[in-house]
Amino acid sequence: MGPSRPVLSGPFLQLFKYDTTIPGDPNRGPNTVHRGRVALMNLACRSDSGLTAGMRITRHEHAALRLEHDGQTLLIDPGAFTAPLDGLSDVVGVVITHEHPDHWTAVHLDRILQAAPGTPIFSTAAVAAAADHLVTTVAPGQTYAVGAFSLRFFGGEHAVIHSSLPTIENLGVLVNDTFYYPGDSYALPDDVAVDTLAAPLGAPWLKIGEAMDFVLSVAPRRCFGTHDMTLSPIGRNMHRERLRWATEQHNGEFYDLDPGMSVDA
Repeated sequence: MGPSRPVLSGPFLQLFKYDTTIPGDPNRGPNTVHRGRVALMNLACRSDSGLTAGMRITRHEHAALRLEHDGQTLLIDPGAFTAPLDGLSDVVGVVITHEHPDHWTAVHLDRILQAAPGTPIFSTAAVAAAADHLVTTVAPGQTYAVGAFSLRFFGGEHAVIHSSLPTIENLGVLVNDTFYYPGDSYALPDDVAVDTLAAPLGAPWLKIGEAMDFVLSVAPRRCFGTHDMTLSPIGRNMHRERLRWATEQHNGEFYDLDPGMSVDA
């Protein structure tokens, strides 16, 4: 028999209106207000044996992710398309996969470090040079432990947008040997059986066929899409269906996670 499948327990769905200001960025212009409705899904996943999973992954806007384990929080890629985050006092680490402002801003880092002073930040040399806070420069192949989280880094280069643009560094990160996020790349985690994958849905560098091949290569048990603020609702749903197909080819399950929704891993 294959691995046990996650079972969702409720109550798990709540709709609410939101009206949030996305902080401006010196390279992108003034603040913008983002309005609409969000479906909050609390996916309490357990295996068929009744064991509760240990790490909760919550999507925020675009590429930002919140991982919670043993009462501690790890944040990944809080950028310019992400609304201000709250509940930051238990943050024990921040991972920034690369230098592009849709993956980090000084405003987000300031808010995080005001709430949780001394929180370590892990990123590339370019981010370390640009940030006003201390950043630990990491490279593919390195491993770190921070609070309840183990971090293993993969990849090295951002996916090509166009030959006229310079190549920059990018980090894929594996958290607690179960959850993998590639940043802006299709970097594969070597010799790792990925339980849960966050797969990019839309970007200037992304071709959906290549994204499907990436998911097919990783063959995760669970997958959800991220990096999607450049897509229309129609495009987002279309790309989700393509990645759902790719996930299901290895008997995995794909989750439609909008900002505020969570899945346990």
